[in-house]
Parts: sequence; C-alpha cells; structure tokens
Amino acid sequence: MSAKAKICGVSTPEAVRAVVDGGAAYLGFMFFPKSPRNIPAEAAARLAPPARARGVKIVAVVVDPSDSDVDGLVAGLSPDLIQLHGKESPARAREIAVRSGRGIIKVVPVSEAADIDAARAYEPVVEHLMFETKPPKDAERPGGLGVAFDWTLLQGRRFQRPWFLAGGLDPWNVGDAVAASGAPLADVSSGVERGPGLKDPALITAFLDAVRRA
Repeated sequence: MSAKAKICGVSTPEAVRAVVDGGAAYLGFMFFPKSPRNIPAEAAARLAPPARARGVKIVAVVVDPSDSDVDGLVAGLSPDLIQLHGKESPARAREIAVRSGRGIIKVVPVSEAADIDAARAYEPVVEHLMFETKPPKDAERPGGLGVAFDWTLLQGRRFQRPWFLAGGLDPWNVGDAVAASGAPLADVSSGVERGPGLKDPALITAFLDAVRRA
C-alpha cells in the first residue's frame, strides 16, 4: 500500500487546489506567529471548503497552545485534527483532545534513536504521531526548517498509531525517505515552496505524485 501525504502551511487558493487535485489526504494550516506560513483562523476557514468537500482532513498546526487558542481554532476553523508542534506533555495532549473533541497529531523531534522512544508516552492519547527533525537549540521555530534526520532510525519500528515522517522532504527525496523509514504518511512544508511560505502548486503536485509512487 502506498503512503499518504499531508501538505502543511498552505495559505492560498491555488495551493489548496493543488492539494485537492493531487490527492493529498491531509491539509495543514499553520497558526504560529513566528512562521512565514502563519495565517488567521478566519482565512483558513475560507480556504478549507474545497478540501473538505473532497474528504481531505483539515489539520490545525499549533505550538504550545493555550486553552483560548484551542477554543478559537475549534470555533473558527473546526479542524479534523490538531497538530501539537511544541513541548506539550502527554497530559497536555490529552487535555487538548478532550477540550477540543478533535484527534491529536503529536510531533516528536528526532536527532537520534533514543528520541523516538518518547513517542510511546503519547500513543494512548493521540490519533497520530509525527517524527520531525529536532531543531537547533537556537531555532525560533520547532519545524518547517527543511532539514532531514536519519530516516533509517524508524526502519522496523512499530507504533500503536499511524505516523508521519517529516523534516526536509521534497519531491525528489520523499520516495527514498518512505522506503528507508517505512513511513505510512509523509508530511511536507518548505519542500514544496519557491520561497519562505510561498507554496508552489507544481511542486505540490510533484510531491504528491512521488508519494503515490513510493
């Protein structure tokens, strides 16, 4: 069975169209002021309908959100899933799941094999896991930096939840990444951009084609 894909940090109708027409399973909107992909919930709500109509899951990406942040996103966008990209504990992930009534994707930052073990604590409380490259200590953002980790660290691993591979993926390497890691789901953001935050519909299409062939 081929992997499925999530295109993250979408902010224009043209990008949404490429996501939908290319057959992505998930579409992510970014809600983090330091990200070049950050947009208001109202803007995301205007962009989402064509994707929802085709059964694409809408994901709200947040970093250590407050309760009011969560409430605002649920009211303004009503996402299918909330992706936690900060330092949220398993207990906090559970709180957000209960408060929002939405499934949770928890991002686990990876630089070595031991980092992957941290995912176990989240498995009882989330719907999906995501393994993303651990950012440098001085990084202003926890992801979307276009840097890969050693994909083979995930080879042969088994998890209770479906999981995404993320970090430094693009149309040219995602096939190798899926083969090396065994990932059932692949996530991309900067790898389908022509500039920071500027999604390129042609690159989105190429990425989705590559994932389908993987």
